[in-house]
Amino acid sequence: MSASPVEQPPLSSPEPPDDPELRAVAADFLKADPEGARIARVLRRTYDILLDGQHTGRYRWEQLHKTEKTHFGTLVEINLQREFDLEDGATMDFAIRGIDVDCKFSQKLGDWMIPPEAIGHLLLGLWASDEEGIWSAGLIRATEDVLSSSQGNRDRKRWLSKEGKRAVNWIYQDQPLPENALLRIPAHDLDVIFNCSAGGQKRVDMLFRLAQGRRISRNVVATVAQQDDYMKRVRGNGGSRSTLQPEGIVILGQYRSHQAIAEALRLPVPGPGESVSVRLARRGPQHGDVPTVVLGAQHWAVALPSDEPEPAPELPDIRRRTLRT
Repeated sequence: MSASPVEQPPLSSPEPPDDPELRAVAADFLKADPEGARIARVLRRTYDILLDGQHTGRYRWEQLHKTEKTHFGTLVEINLQREFDLEDGATMDFAIRGIDVDCKFSQKLGDWMIPPEAIGHLLLGLWASDEEGIWSAGLIRATEDVLSSSQGNRDRKRWLSKEGKRAVNWIYQDQPLPENALLRIPAHDLDVIFNCSAGGQKRVDMLFRLAQGRRISRNVVATVAQQDDYMKRVRGNGGSRSTLQPEGIVILGQYRSHQAIAEALRLPVPGPGESVSVRLARRGPQHGDVPTVVLGAQHWAVALPSDEPEPAPELPDIRRRTLRT
């Protein structure tokens, strides 16, 4: 991150500490990542790497082995360093503006394990819950007055005391984590999707049939397909986009013309690597004053449960930038 002077913003703790280095590090993070979107992507990527859904079919934290959970913190540190191009620290994990910072992750908020060599240094503590879909990150200096006793701990590792946890300066708190759609789909639908014995293509078809109106990431598709060419299963020419068309279901992708359709129909807008499926119906009196789009010279609306299935229209060319509504 940049080493140039920046305005040091207030932290979220009631009484920001008189610690210029802590405030400088916080300011650098907030300048490089004002909304926390980059750190959120790092955390999402780290979850996905460990779960390795494409090869294992796993999508929940509880499905990881104990050693894999322990490795999460190391991967987060590596991925953060790559994302922000951070230098190695002299004695800690990395250096920001020449200041050594130790990076820790815990499955419980504030329960970061602090080794003896980190005492006196700044700690960047992270926490995330894929189940809750949120994460937090804060800074604290690991001084004696905020640490528990090391008595009885063979490795002399310590944790934040109750007072220490209250003293954490949160630079990002309860921020949204990019969604793992498989944790939001009803359990019955998940059973139907994963118990489809006809192969990866049929599972992906079922995913887009049952999880309409949700952003589905590449990783979710990979986890369901469990095949090397998983994104091929979404496209036309034999993929879900052509298989589901007779049922009236379209699959919108990251292309601007597809995003315009999602915006017009007030659906979640697919971002990079995401897809959103929805069943459409030609607009009729039963739809009332609902949003519509013009596709193939017809007005189409999001289908009502009572609408009979009819073949979906062809989606516009992915290079098209305008759309009639």
